[in-house]
Amino acid sequence: MRCADGSLYTGSTNAVGRRLREHNSGRGSKYTRARRPVSLAFLEVVQDRRSALKLEARIKRLRRREKLDLCLSYEAKKGKASDRSGNKQTGSVASIS
Repeated sequence: MRCADGSLYTGSTNAVGRRLREHNSGRGSKYTRARRPVSLAFLEVVQDRRSALKLEARIKRLRRREKLDLCLSYEAKKGKASDRSGNKQTGSVASIS
């Protein structure tokens, strides 16, 4: 997630929309509570919780520039998918940054 102060937050969930609402209402995490509003900057759908947690850990080890590159590539893919179908992409198990 991209926070209002420009920082990035990484987490995993099986309900992306619900989790985004929680972060923006101040119930999501201590980190995002003081940095609202937050927006989805990256999403990757994986098979199970274990894979999501592994991906989350891998993303957290990246440098900021690498995380920003992930966000840019996600935004480009999301834009292309929206242009074709008119719908935004969503996922069930995701790692977000």
